[in-house]
Amino acid sequence: MPGPLSVTSAMRGDIRVLTVSGEIDRDTGGTLREALDASTTTHPRVVADFQRVSFMDSSGISILLTAHRALTAAGGWLRLAAPSEFIWRTVRIVGLDTVVDCFPTLGEALDR
Repeated sequence: MPGPLSVTSAMRGDIRVLTVSGEIDRDTGGTLREALDASTTTHPRVVADFQRVSFMDSSGISILLTAHRALTAAGGWLRLAAPSEFIWRTVRIVGLDTVVDCFPTLGEALDR
């Protein structure tokens, strides 16, 4: 059974920071999708802090790509921050890092 997924939201200036914890798969991904969808119309500059994400399958990749397109269309962007080595490896293998800016720390993602 997948672990629960939680997403909390906080503002850092005009950037929404989504702190994501748990596992992202087809059963839990709706939580992340909803948080990203809510940001598209209100605060289209989003950093997703993945420091506490332990697993992500292809549905998570799809959610991030869809959010990237929507946020870009709204004049903003999506950045991925602090993914674990496992998540980094997945991101690199599928080429997500060529589409979505990825940073080793939350601070770097916010400062860029």
